[in-house]
Amino acid sequence: MLNRPTSLLLNIGHAVDHMFLLIFAAAATSIAAEFGLARWEDLMPYSAIAFLLFGLGSLPSGKLGDHLGRRSMVIVFFCGIGAAAILASLTRTPLEMAAALGLLGCFASIYHPVGIPMLVQGSARPGWVIGVNGFAGNIGVALAAVVTGYLVKYLGWRFAFAVPGVLSIACGIAFAMVANVEATPPARRAVTQTELPTGLLARVFLVMTLAATSGNMLFNFATNGNYELLHERFAEVSRDPATLGLLLAAVYAVASVAQLVVGRMIDRFPLKKLYLTILAFQIPFLALAAHAQSWWLYLLQALFMISIFGAIPFTDAMIVRYVDDRMRSRVAGMRLAVSLGASSLAVWVLGPLVKQAGFGVLLWIMAGIAMVTFTIVTLLPQPHGHGPAHPQPQPQPQPSA
Repeated sequence: MLNRPTSLLLNIGHAVDHMFLLIFAAAATSIAAEFGLARWEDLMPYSAIAFLLFGLGSLPSGKLGDHLGRRSMVIVFFCGIGAAAILASLTRTPLEMAAALGLLGCFASIYHPVGIPMLVQGSARPGWVIGVNGFAGNIGVALAAVVTGYLVKYLGWRFAFAVPGVLSIACGIAFAMVANVEATPPARRAVTQTELPTGLLARVFLVMTLAATSGNMLFNFATNGNYELLHERFAEVSRDPATLGLLLAAVYAVASVAQLVVGRMIDRFPLKKLYLTILAFQIPFLALAAHAQSWWLYLLQALFMISIFGAIPFTDAMIVRYVDDRMRSRVAGMRLAVSLGASSLAVWVLGPLVKQAGFGVLLWIMAGIAMVTFTIVTLLPQPHGHGPAHPQPQPQPQPSA
């Protein structure tokens, strides 16, 4: 079991991961103006490289986590993403920003396949642990909106990258001090639960990867576009970036609570039925938001973000349920490399799509993606029991070094 400071810093790491990936989106208008671009939409494609490498980098990150140890990789994550954010604060052109964001995406790719398996290893209530971790990650999304808004308003967009960057490096130093050194890398540990037949495991992996891909597309569209959506459709507050950021942070904070609720329910109810129920709410909320303005838009934005955030814990819960700890980082890395790599397309097309067709069309497309995710999850094998079953001990001899 992990000590409390280690668990706390791992949850902070999830907040850092999501916050840093969204600083650019929250500051895009100010950055575009300084870089000489007329519209924020013209700058958004330059950030797609961060999300592409965020996904593709998960594959080597997961492999290194299982074979070299997760503690050292988390230290690299904190220090690397902090240094990349500081580098982004020094950029002068869109291409320089793209390069800095690409480096940031590489270090950001470490957290999910390494930090989450480290957090849940040996946990008696993995659903709750995943829910708390998801809550922390989405608090990071909220912080990206409010902290960036205030830093942009009072200090400028460069400080919106530099200040969090310094704090992340400080977290890396703290983690190195409090996290226990691993005696054995995960790949060399004993088997701790019954493994699925290869065919069934392949089916589960395919379903979770496809569902995660479409789910991450929704997440990327929403979190990268919500700020400008409010800016366009909520005229009462659109002139003040700090107020706009605070309102959006409130949406993310409320939506993040859904992950705590879902995390507790995953430990108590059948995973497939619960997953489908959460997905079913996304479709009408997104469709109605396509035609909403002002406070009605704000309410529907909160509702569709609750359903989008509420669906996030399920892929990690499936990995805990079906995959032994010895190879969870590698499996998570493979799943993330495909799903996040493919879903980075959402960031690439967001600006041009909104510029040409508007947010109404975008929200209808998101409703269609939600329907695709629901259909994919119906193919998940029926589980036996409730939640992400606790690991079933399977006595195995300790492998020799």
